Amino acid sequence: MSQDISFRIRQAEEADIPQILYLVKELSEYERLRHTVTASEELYRKNGFGPERFFSALLAENTGSEGPQNFGFALYFFSFSTFTGKPSLYLEDLFVLPEYRGSGIGKRLLVELARIAHRKDCGRMEWSVLDWNEPAIRFYKSLGAKPMDEWTVFRLTEPEIKELAGE
Repeated sequence: MSQDISFRIRQAEEADIPQILYLVKELSEYERLRHTVTASEELYRKNGFGPERFFSALLAENTGSEGPQNFGFALYFFSFSTFTGKPSLYLEDLFVLPEYRGSGIGKRLLVELARIAHRKDCGRMEWSVLDWNEPAIRFYKSLGAKPMDEWTVFRLTEPEIKELAGE
């Protein structure tokens, strides 16, 4: 890994969908969850760049001459906090290719997300991290983030959603 890499953080565009999906698959390998990825370019196009946009993404784009086109990404969306009465920026995923970690890419992605959250007058920025991912936990704590240990994440997947909806 080179500490001296050239990159910029930019908002993802529709043409970046193949790169986003590639990075998502790399993330799923790292998190040992590759078997759960069902996303496709078509779904990203529809849900991130269609008439109803459910997410946005930032890319850490290589501006040098060697290496991959993109070093990492952050995929995010906005929710609303009933307690603060303000929007919240929710970071769904942040990933930097392993060989480029420690180069400041992850921090720059989070700085840009904080700027976006500040411009949107968000009361919070939130995300989840797998409990075994100690390097990420240390990194987030070093930035001043606090774990919400008293909360438990719940999830319904498509079959349970369909059943609950009576479909």
